[in-house]
Amino acid sequence: MPIAKAQLQHLRALREKKHREALGLFVVEGEKVVGELLAAGFPFEELYATENWNRPPASAGAAANAPRLRPITATADEMARASHFPTPSTVLAVGRISREPLAAGALDRGLTLALDGVQDPGNVGTLLRIADWFALDRVVLSLDCADLFHQKTINASMGSFARVRTHTADLAAALAGLAVPASTPVLGCVLDGESVHTLPALRDAVIVIGSEGRGLSPAVAAQVTRRVTIPRLGGAESLNAAVAAAIVCDNLRRPR
Repeated sequence: MPIAKAQLQHLRALREKKHREALGLFVVEGEKVVGELLAAGFPFEELYATENWNRPPASAGAAANAPRLRPITATADEMARASHFPTPSTVLAVGRISREPLAAGALDRGLTLALDGVQDPGNVGTLLRIADWFALDRVVLSLDCADLFHQKTINASMGSFARVRTHTADLAAALAGLAVPASTPVLGCVLDGESVHTLPALRDAVIVIGSEGRGLSPAVAAQVTRRVTIPRLGGAESLNAAVAAAIVCDNLRRPR
């Protein structure tokens, strides 16, 4: 049975944030990323696939967290009309947007990666992947970060989107609410700070990464208790936000 034209238009409309927010839904497309999220047990609501889709085998995580969703069969032409990409994939999935509020006192314990106005969704997705790699406790996105549910964010996270605890919040206010700032340092990544190589291994800390263009916002910078940098030995002007975050996280996780 062909997919209704209105439903195809509905799927295509989810490429825009205003429609995602209005409907409370997001779409993710591609064999690799959909397979990774299914394997992680992400509870998709709808699944569309052509006959050429090679569904990955069910994993223990998927079996524990979500039923095995049956795909709606789509033709190659229907997938092309629903797709968000010039070259459509063989599978497309729809999930419900869910945002977990940042609980009071959550930043007091564990390692937090805080993103202050990171604008590129690919960078946000890569930062989620880094947080997953280093087993950070959470990622907090400021209100002006790229959309967590943008397809580029999800694709770049390589499945970490389903595993990392994320929150969107007023970052400056959240940092100001730290119960004991002296025992939970707020590490601001800047060009003129102390060397990250001098940091001890920390069990509790907030690592703040600023936007690609402006760095830390004034309101967030005012809450930083320790300014850190990655020593520059060559002539590059700056580092990509995700690269910088990975280096800082690696230093914090190294045994001393």
